[in-house]
Amino acid sequence: MTRAQIIGTGGYAPEKVMTNHDLAKIVETSDEWIVERTGIRSRHVAAEGELTSDMALKASLRALEMAKVHPDELDMIVMGTISPDMPMPASAAFLAHKLKATKCFAFDVSAACAGSLFGMSIATQFIVSGAAKKVLVVGAELLTRGILDWQDRNTCVLFGDAAGAMVLSASVDGKRGVMSTHLHTDGSVADILWIRGGGTLHPLSQETLDKKLHKVQMNGREVFKFAVRALTESVKEALEHNGITADHVVHVIAHQANTRILDAVLERLGIAKEKAWLNIEKYGNTSAASLPMTLDEANRAGRLKEGDLIVMMAIGSGMSWGSALVRW
Repeated sequence: MTRAQIIGTGGYAPEKVMTNHDLAKIVETSDEWIVERTGIRSRHVAAEGELTSDMALKASLRALEMAKVHPDELDMIVMGTISPDMPMPASAAFLAHKLKATKCFAFDVSAACAGSLFGMSIATQFIVSGAAKKVLVVGAELLTRGILDWQDRNTCVLFGDAAGAMVLSASVDGKRGVMSTHLHTDGSVADILWIRGGGTLHPLSQETLDKKLHKVQMNGREVFKFAVRALTESVKEALEHNGITADHVVHVIAHQANTRILDAVLERLGIAKEKAWLNIEKYGNTSAASLPMTLDEANRAGRLKEGDLIVMMAIGSGMSWGSALVRW
């Protein structure tokens, strides 16, 4: 049986760090308020002139170096992002150009915080079918410039800029790699987390700018409730699909949205929190970058051992969410 195996990981966060104390100088909030509700203490902010594709490039080069794969060996690049360099073309096209990856096709996936998980699932299907041999999956987000309302303390305290990358290829032994992915979307609850302006419903205009429709808007209470339920059910789905119990899970690699969400999901699954790699404290919610960057940190720390069973999970606006089971 052919499986898609993750053979390289990479991550990148901009140099500039914005702490909760820094935020308290520009919006009514405090370090205690943010930490208690989210677990976040700081986040990274892209430098002036730094683009989403620039961050993606740095994470991708690290992943390719680990995988010992040259950009020209790539058949495909998938980038999860809701903060592209521009509406058209896809930021993945700019990334391919900057990598000098001349033999692949490239496109973006818009599933917000679940973007890289959706991208990994797409890559897996291409590899399993034989349509691609080596695929670069990237999650990259530059959220602090243009998308956030820095006067809305319910949203601006949450997000940071970063990129994460994974290189996938066919498993050598057929046992290691992505065992299954499980994706879901429920558009009926889109209004609990969205950016309403800038599309065909509310085209960019002075009115939409004045009403801040081009900024992230969120109903935090409803997102919390939906996320806990959806992620718990999705992980159970992955375990049941593979005939595995939660006791067999060695590591949890999760989108870092909120420590209270992760705590609640792990408690319902009966998985010890110690099995989850957490970095939200220093990066905040980096949307599509979160999952691959978290995986890279755990990988480079030597946490992941051959044969370990890893469960992945992510949820983003849409609402779109999913899980994956991976044999490392």
